[in-house]
Amino acid sequence: MTKENELLSLAYNAADDKRAEDIVALNMQGISLIADYFVICHGNSDKQVQAIAKEVKDRAEEEGYNVKRMEGYDEARWVLVDLGSVIVHVFHRDERDYYKLEKLWGDAQIEDMTSTIS
Repeated sequence: MTKENELLSLAYNAADDKRAEDIVALNMQGISLIADYFVICHGNSDKQVQAIAKEVKDRAEEEGYNVKRMEGYDEARWVLVDLGSVIVHVFHRDERDYYKLEKLWGDAQIEDMTSTIS
């Protein structure tokens, strides 16, 4: 498993451990210059959104990855955790329905993460 795939799995599993809902990993290679992968998920309350984002950030740091930035944490409506090649979008359910990132990036392939769930 490449370092990039390890980071993707780490982010996915961290969100899953905090009971993030409808977690999707999009392969953005060749589509976006921003990152190679997006992880998109949502929580049902401000507290859950913050818990998911914090877990992703903390786990990445524990494993020695550089967390470039985290935006939107205080508002807890759309938190972006920038891990470099992987960007995690943690939405509040209402915001996710509004922004529809998966549709915006509809040409991105969805990664099958079932084998990486811890």
